[in-house]
Amino acid sequence: MTTDNDRFGARSTLETSDGTGSIYRIQKLEEDGIAAVSRLPFSIKVLLEAALRQCDGFEITEDDVAGIAKWSPETAGKAEIPFKPGRVVMQDFTGVPAVVDLATMRDAMADLGGDPKRVNPLIPVDLVIDHSVQVDHYGQSQSLQLNAEREFARNKERYEFLRWGQEAFDNFSVVPPATGIVHQVNLEYLASVVQSQEDGIGQTIFFPDSLVGTDSHTTMINGLGVVGWGVGGIEAEAVMLGQPIYMLMPQVVGFKLEGELPAGTTATDLVLTVTQMLRAHGVVGKFVEFYGPGLHRLSLADRATIANMAPEYGATVGLFPVDDETLVYLEQTGRKRAVIDRVRAYNEAQGTFYTSSSVEPHYSEQLNLDMGSVEPSLAGPTRPQDRVPLPAMRASFISLLGDKYERKADEKRVSIEVDGVSTVLFDGAVVIAAITSCTNTSNPSVMIGAGLLARKAVQRGLQVSPYVKTSLAPGSRVVTRYLEASNLTDDLAALGFHTVGYGCTTCIGNSGPLRPEIEAAIDNNDLVVCSVLSGNRNFEGRVHPLARANFLASPPLVVAYALVGRADIDLSIDPLGTDGAGEQVMLADVWPTSEEIRNEIARAVQPKMFEEEYADVFSSNQTWNAISVATGERYAWDESSTYIRRPTFFSGLTPEVDPIQPIVGARVLARLADSVTTDHISPAGAIAPEGPAARYLEQRGVERIDWNSYGSRRGNHEVMMRGTFANIRILNEMVPGIEGGYTRFPDGDEPMAIYDAADKHQEQGTPLMVLAGKEYGTGSSRDWAAKGPFLQGVKVVIAESYERIHRSNLIGMGILPLQFVEGENRDTLCLSGEELFDFNGLNDDLQAGQLLEVSAKLGEEEKSFSTICRIDTPVEINYYRNGGILHTVLRRMAAS
Repeated sequence: MTTDNDRFGARSTLETSDGTGSIYRIQKLEEDGIAAVSRLPFSIKVLLEAALRQCDGFEITEDDVAGIAKWSPETAGKAEIPFKPGRVVMQDFTGVPAVVDLATMRDAMADLGGDPKRVNPLIPVDLVIDHSVQVDHYGQSQSLQLNAEREFARNKERYEFLRWGQEAFDNFSVVPPATGIVHQVNLEYLASVVQSQEDGIGQTIFFPDSLVGTDSHTTMINGLGVVGWGVGGIEAEAVMLGQPIYMLMPQVVGFKLEGELPAGTTATDLVLTVTQMLRAHGVVGKFVEFYGPGLHRLSLADRATIANMAPEYGATVGLFPVDDETLVYLEQTGRKRAVIDRVRAYNEAQGTFYTSSSVEPHYSEQLNLDMGSVEPSLAGPTRPQDRVPLPAMRASFISLLGDKYERKADEKRVSIEVDGVSTVLFDGAVVIAAITSCTNTSNPSVMIGAGLLARKAVQRGLQVSPYVKTSLAPGSRVVTRYLEASNLTDDLAALGFHTVGYGCTTCIGNSGPLRPEIEAAIDNNDLVVCSVLSGNRNFEGRVHPLARANFLASPPLVVAYALVGRADIDLSIDPLGTDGAGEQVMLADVWPTSEEIRNEIARAVQPKMFEEEYADVFSSNQTWNAISVATGERYAWDESSTYIRRPTFFSGLTPEVDPIQPIVGARVLARLADSVTTDHISPAGAIAPEGPAARYLEQRGVERIDWNSYGSRRGNHEVMMRGTFANIRILNEMVPGIEGGYTRFPDGDEPMAIYDAADKHQEQGTPLMVLAGKEYGTGSSRDWAAKGPFLQGVKVVIAESYERIHRSNLIGMGILPLQFVEGENRDTLCLSGEELFDFNGLNDDLQAGQLLEVSAKLGEEEKSFSTICRIDTPVEINYYRNGGILHTVLRRMAAS
């Protein structure tokens, strides 16, 4: 959003080949002696420009502008600042519930006597449908068509709802299915780097492209020099409706890159190294900026790979500044020359164009990496920060078997037949090999590298074992174009890597089923089998319910592990297989050289591919265009729908705010260890049989083949609240030794489903809580990891630490996040989860960051301990007082 405010006299004229426009010069603050801004980190300069341009004296004040301008390592983390980004991006798993919320808010606005049409996005919102396609069909040329047909059949109700939203809301556009993954579409097409809009007085204004997205990997756009990060859906909805994001002034970590990647390594190996380093250093809630001489040796796609995995290393953003490589990429992807000239002119005028002679900004902390030290690696078996060098894979897997499963490698071997071919399954077998995800499928170097490796393997006569489920899900249709131009499509298909769809697929748990005989062999023999995928997440239970060890790797390594068929192997010395002459084929024999990859990219990747594929991106899918569209400013809810239902979040909302009340007699629903992810809390993959969500669908006549996934059912709160804490690998310490979403009801002997226990507690009027360890809420930005517990009656979470997005989401739903003081946790305080908890200090005087006393009673014994209120800002206090961020916005809109 732009305004005609110019409270600092910073508005000036910039002439470009794209026309003349106004800019807000941040240097004016230095010229006037307010603050020295020239050595601010690049990301802080973007926040400063947004505040300067949108300073209205109310939501963004002169003090806010001056405070950001005076950023320093000493002021970081102390003051609260507002930020109004330029746009919002969403994918369909998070986008459908966001649109459901907006539709419900329109109803609530009418109930409060207001105008429903006021609930409407005020800034551009793009939703890309990329999360719904599943790998039901694979290993055949018709896979893409068959999966697309199945996708539309499964998701008809959801897509009809999104078509209604596209018509009912202004500033809301939907990119149809089978186009690409949201972050790649954003990188290749949506992002402008510098936006050009008309302001409030009808004049053109240039300003930095910035955004938030309802997906944690929104940070991929940081590789293009665009500041953006992932938020929960509820926070994104508030931004759409004109609410600033409020946050503490971020610390900014400088990460200096030197040297260049050795031959035989990829950007994937680099990002796994960076992720390991930054997780160990600790950057949760911080900004990271990459700089140094190594930048000029990284392609834009390599940078985007590193930026994409900012959630994995814990940072809010992982920014690469705008430089010559940015402009080269804009040209390669078919952007207009005028746009490219505007990007250069604007950033040079603002002092944000990076060159080898740029003055190094001040940073809170600094790290260095010589890229020459990077080695081929994977990460796993359950966390992306656990990097495993290629030669250590065998020892790592054997250690996993011994430590977690108390047995040796290859102890179990099971003979089976697959399509009439006899084969053997065993601990360590790779049953899924997937080139998938936004992280790597935007990068021609690794995609063409995978194709070249496949070509050489086919030429040597290598084949993939029949128990390996192979799939290729390009990040956009452009990837298919340049693989075809390189004549690599057939080579990949010869090894089973047929294109199965354009979406996230395996990386988000949409891996589809394994063959029944394979699933039976794994299940009946308790095998520890693996997946290898070119993704960014490998949390327990995420990729496939039966794949207990999951490894992240570059696309060429995915092909290599598909060929060898096992993860418990050292590919630096062990062969991939034998050729027709009986000679061993080593990985080095088929690995493409850097020169081969560069030459193929130069020949095959052309700007016209991007221009043609995105020419009519919003209307090219005829199946999408044929969907019937409902009309009306308010949605006509269908009570029989099992996909889209009106949630109860705003039921009984009154114009007045109730005072904050103490919470008394709370019971623990789950006692959880470290690194509990949002996948553990709110799964996105397959709906497990016999659980509460499955029972709900069965009772409504939904056949198992049509259950779809939890992610696709996020428009139905009834399914999602039953799926909360339903991950098949979650471990609730209140029922030791049992995997899955179970707990124990007070005075009960038998474990019961967490949803059933929560339902019983709510019938008795008992408030609920969660005890947890470090990094609670790691992973995806999904707001259902807060919405689900809210609907189950959870009022409080006490953890040792929180991941940034999830902490915000809890507050956004009115759940109180508390943190154990340093040196204390659920174990040191001997909290079993059987206690009754009182939070008597809760009242309207609650302050951000204050200490809050907690009382825990078990029989005649009572103990008290202090916790830190992790409501970090005064604005968040107001959200909590209102019962959530959307409640706050809705009351404000109704009152005005």
